[in-house]
Amino acid sequence: MIRSLLAVAAVLLPALVFPAPASAAPSRCGDPAVTTYGPASVTAAVVGAAVHEGRAYLVSRGPKPPVLAELDLATRKVIRSVTLPDGPATGEPEGGWAVAVSGGKVYVGTYPVPDLYSFDIATGEVAHLHSFGAAGGFVWSLAAAPDGTLYAGTSSDGRVWEYVPGSGAVRRFGVLAPGEHYVRAVAADDTHVYAGLLEKRLLMRIDRASGEIRRLADAGAAFGVVTLNGDRVLAAAGGELIDVRKDGTDLRRVTVESGLLDALTVTADGTVYAASRPDGTVYRYRTGDTALTRVVDPPSYGDETRLLHVTGEDTLLSFAGSGGLWSLDARTGAAEFTDLIDAGMPAGAERPQSMVLVPNRALYVGGHFAMDVRALRTGEQRRIRVPGEPKAMVRHGNKIYAAMYPTGEIVSVDIRTDEVRSLGYLGHEQKRPWDIEYDPRTGKLLVATSSLSASIPGALSVVDPRTGEADVYQDVIPGQNLMSLSLDADEGVVYLAGDVFGTSTPTASIAAFDLRTRTVLWQADPVPGHRTFQDVLVHDGLLYASYKRDSGAWIALDPATRQIVQQGKLSGYGELTVHRGRVFASVFREGGNAYELDAERGATLLATGLGDEWHTNPQLHFEPGSWHAWAIAGRDLARIRLDPRCPALTVPTPGS
Repeated sequence: MIRSLLAVAAVLLPALVFPAPASAAPSRCGDPAVTTYGPASVTAAVVGAAVHEGRAYLVSRGPKPPVLAELDLATRKVIRSVTLPDGPATGEPEGGWAVAVSGGKVYVGTYPVPDLYSFDIATGEVAHLHSFGAAGGFVWSLAAAPDGTLYAGTSSDGRVWEYVPGSGAVRRFGVLAPGEHYVRAVAADDTHVYAGLLEKRLLMRIDRASGEIRRLADAGAAFGVVTLNGDRVLAAAGGELIDVRKDGTDLRRVTVESGLLDALTVTADGTVYAASRPDGTVYRYRTGDTALTRVVDPPSYGDETRLLHVTGEDTLLSFAGSGGLWSLDARTGAAEFTDLIDAGMPAGAERPQSMVLVPNRALYVGGHFAMDVRALRTGEQRRIRVPGEPKAMVRHGNKIYAAMYPTGEIVSVDIRTDEVRSLGYLGHEQKRPWDIEYDPRTGKLLVATSSLSASIPGALSVVDPRTGEADVYQDVIPGQNLMSLSLDADEGVVYLAGDVFGTSTPTASIAAFDLRTRTVLWQADPVPGHRTFQDVLVHDGLLYASYKRDSGAWIALDPATRQIVQQGKLSGYGELTVHRGRVFASVFREGGNAYELDAERGATLLATGLGDEWHTNPQLHFEPGSWHAWAIAGRDLARIRLDPRCPALTVPTPGS
């Protein structure tokens, strides 16, 4: 079934002049060795949002530095925007999930550095206020208490922090639950802070004065939203709405039929509106109801709801994560959608998620709820809206198949028409796909996934692209998530690479899975103590594998004997690919490097200076018949010569 709301967003960007075929190069190792073409993926996606006195305050997701935009809700136009400067801590902010308004200022908590900023609504002044931790942390949520004191929920420490705007005083509350790393949502009143935990799936209460911690409720899924309704606390955990008194009594639970709740808002009369994803449906609820009442079909299908706000009589406003504003008359169901780029939201370069090359035709770059498509012959660019982040893509024939986060949905994109179709959802809590391949023998798609929790194992899914039917083999490597797969089509065997990070298991495994019998042939732990594979690749009778959390360790393994025949270290981790009978790796760290891997000679550096700007893993996509590969330099699309016979090259910084 065609979903009209996933149709092409016909955004044509300035044309680029792309290179002549590689055969026209003046010499094998001559210039240009590197050509860049501007941002690989452009976005106006948003994460944090707040509404105050007829204006909305939105924080971008992905571009550096992040943008805070002020939008007039009456005109649906951005009237002012500022950037959030880099703070003193190591790392740079790329967005802000957490936004709160208090005392005439907008406060923003950022990631992947957990910093706090303020924006003075009257003067437009931006200030960096505090760092809650080291690079890699997030400020997931902010709430302003009635007296203006701010409360932040952070990771990876899993704590709640207090910030007093008047004095700048900072306090960190105690451990909410042993082993918890994520406080995903917070709300605050005169006396208490209420916190929703991700890993332990608990709703907690903290006494603002004494710091005393009390458990209010647990759930079967992570808590993602917390808000207050009079003397009650409302929280969303997966598809469940939890409604409980502030003292922990009179606990009530209602559940949506499918999906998960990602936004809540409360009206003056106590009516609660909730939005769900991935369908985007809006529901109504009042304490005492035994079910959520569906209000209307989704105004923005497949999107994440960043903010749900009631204005006027039964008019709902929402900001969608992909970069859109929709309004909805809850009585009639009439809806209006505005793209934030059209509204004047500054767009910027984001970290790419994935890439796939259609030789001599186009390059597809996966971003946040969109694919950027570049025609190789004309340089024409366009964007296609898709329902999520394409974490992994593969092409077969006239279709590109993408595995989507955060839903685990598989979609196809027709390269002739840009039509987007859903093949369905993998289910089984498999919402973080990492790898996808096409099996030419069976005509099936193979997908390697992780769950969103270390306590739920990953899966290998075998998906029929004609019908969408999926066979999901969860726990195929017992107790491990899956990070990668590689198909030996001749043997009908797929090799799987595991991940035990966050568990008590000491070593990640590789397993061989027979696609004919659908059974595991063997499982091995090649390097004791290494806990996360990044990629695995079968080539010429050997398995090549790279590790993620182990400083660039790589191995070549004989699958017949399960013995390592070669191993070494690269500068970091990334993806492996085969071209012209050789194995290549593109990795993070030490400038961002590309290597050739050989079972006899080891690793040879081919290029440096690619940067560390991939959102997922660095990739290389070679042109058939040449040594040129499409890659990312910084956040720019780049065509790079990676001829192993040529001297190693240094990729210049884009714009230099």
